[in-house]
Amino acid sequence: MITHIKCMIIDDNELDRLVLQHYIRQYENIEIVASFNAVEKAVPYLESPVDLLITETSFKGMSGLEFRKLAHKIPACIFISSHPELAASVFEINTLDFITKPLNSERFHHSMLRLFDFFTVKEKCDCYDAMFEENFIKIKESGTISQIRKTDILYLEALKDYTRIITLEKNHCILDSLGNVLHKDFFNSFVRIHRSYAVPRHIIRGKNCHEIELIHQIKLPIGRTYRGNLSFFEL
Repeated sequence: MITHIKCMIIDDNELDRLVLQHYIRQYENIEIVASFNAVEKAVPYLESPVDLLITETSFKGMSGLEFRKLAHKIPACIFISSHPELAASVFEINTLDFITKPLNSERFHHSMLRLFDFFTVKEKCDCYDAMFEENFIKIKESGTISQIRKTDILYLEALKDYTRIITLEKNHCILDSLGNVLHKDFFNSFVRIHRSYAVPRHIIRGKNCHEIELIHQIKLPIGRTYRGNLSFFEL
């Protein structure tokens, strides 16, 4: 379960806001960081760190549904409404739950259980992404940022002060020497076979005295001074 959830409340009914605050304070891992009686008052806080939005659906002026579209960065949203006919429409805009008024503690607790399950899954997904982030490298070319999967790289080619990253789909070019590139942790599974080339060890399919063969029948020369780097490929 997530250790700390920051919550924003929006409801123009003061009694409903007080009831909400009372229910929420029963959960030690949820902190109310903002509470408003109008959507417009919450707009300046859109960039604030909030994990959970609990809002009424209908207000004078901007509706809760319209605000949710603006507040798309908030991971979880629960609508509390006097209009059950709106239930179907709220689930079209990334909604975790819809609770009809009047509020009661049992129904609210059920919603909190859904909330905790949501953040448990989200944390696992975030951990998974963090674990495998090292399998991608981000590079900048002509003002555009590209993300390259390590397993898509066929080989690296030196071009003076630049290095070309060769993949099946596209060739990328970065301003860094091949030697410097190979010192980065991301490329620690690559082996330099020539003054101009380095390849991932796992895609080498064969070699002779003069060249190696990679997957997709790619052949690259072996530099005389780099033959020792391929000793792992000997019988």
